[in-house]
Amino acid sequence: MRDRILNDLKEAMKAQDKTTLAVIRMVKGAMQMEELNKKKELDDDEVIALIAKQIKTRKESIVEFEKGNRQDLIDATNTEIEILNKYMPEQLSEEEVNKIIDEIFADVKPESMRDMGKIMGQANAKLKGRADMSYVSSIIKNKLNNL
Repeated sequence: MRDRILNDLKEAMKAQDKTTLAVIRMVKGAMQMEELNKKKELDDDEVIALIAKQIKTRKESIVEFEKGNRQDLIDATNTEIEILNKYMPEQLSEEEVNKIIDEIFADVKPESMRDMGKIMGQANAKLKGRADMSYVSSIIKNKLNNL
């Protein structure tokens, strides 16, 4: 993953694609910062988690831009999210996510909202990086409330 990001950085420089270049540089900088903090090179899963965090931050920014009625910033941020999504594993469909959550419920057999932590722990292990975890959390809460 690291090599792919660095190669894409070079390609963006050659193509003079300023938007892609800025986003990849930001990712590279975040990777370097994380590596300094952890005192080791990041593996692919850690890089994916870092990119997912960047996407989440941008989605939160879009909500604020919508409040301020700033369509120009919304468009620019959506473009950045598209670039970042190229580095993420393929996302599961809503149907696939629901199936995995149903399997977790069958395994855990939750009785109330107090079992949310157990369910989210398993969901995190199976779905992290492959689905939006806030979406997963909302599905689990709905199911627990309907027990």
